Amino acid sequence: MSVVEVTGVPPVQTVSVKPVVLPAPERGEDLQVRVSAPVTGTDLPVIVFAHGFGGSMTFYDPLVDHWTAHGFVVVQPTFLDSATLGVTPDDPRYPEIWRIRVDDLERVIDDLDTLLAAVPGLPQRVDTSRLAAAGHSWGGQSVGMLLGARVLGADGQPGEDRTDPRIKAGVLLATTGLGGDDLTPFARDNFSFMSPDFSGLATPSLVVWGDHDQSALSTRGPDWFTDVYRLSRGARTLVTLFGAEHSLGGIHGYRAVDTTDENPAAVALVARASTAFLQTQLGIDPMAWKAQITALAAAAEPAGRIESR
Repeated sequence: MSVVEVTGVPPVQTVSVKPVVLPAPERGEDLQVRVSAPVTGTDLPVIVFAHGFGGSMTFYDPLVDHWTAHGFVVVQPTFLDSATLGVTPDDPRYPEIWRIRVDDLERVIDDLDTLLAAVPGLPQRVDTSRLAAAGHSWGGQSVGMLLGARVLGADGQPGEDRTDPRIKAGVLLATTGLGGDDLTPFARDNFSFMSPDFSGLATPSLVVWGDHDQSALSTRGPDWFTDVYRLSRGARTLVTLFGAEHSLGGIHGYRAVDTTDENPAAVALVARASTAFLQTQLGIDPMAWKAQITALAAAAEPAGRIESR
């Protein structure tokens, strides 16, 4: 059990259990999951979170701590690309990891009751109908498919539709943009899944990007990470972080040594904006998002800006 300090409110007790293991024999590795929740509260909403390349269920504590302190249950699977598992490009599963990631997210949602039961007394305090999905980088691509995005095949046609109507809202953090000529030759040759079609993404979603996030996989500038906002029906709200690179100020860990753009103010904005957006979209606090917009507009030195269409 831990105590999370949240500015302006008393410390909030939270609990985190890991690993909770879901059998997955066809996957080659059982699926390991972390479940984090506030110790008190009822009708708690759920966020299923997808980590970026190489991450795991133990990443993103700056966000997880904020979400749980504000009444969310956070469920984090560890995907096969995690550095903790050591799956290499020589593994026959490797070319399909992008699909297996989506399968893993579906398995987590299907087995939410089992996962929640790992925390004594938690199932009775959760409202699983208030379900959101969030992801960073490759995790954003994975989550995006459950929100309605599809992957274009070699013939240029959209592939399988993996939309999950159980998910009522999404948060897409530094999510990669269009494929084709917008990819470097290396990306085109090695990452077939990086050819998204965002036209079917209709689930209400928040997009967050850093205006200094220059990807080595794209021939374009940082605006590549805004494609999902520009081209989908559901992602109608955009948070721009000033000066942020791919870690968005360091959302993946407290004082992580690999953060190239460490900025606690940017991380705090991601946490506050995503929380407020989900509180409003899930019917928890209809005024939370409007209050966040007002607060950011009034900030003397804002870490970013919010726009909608």
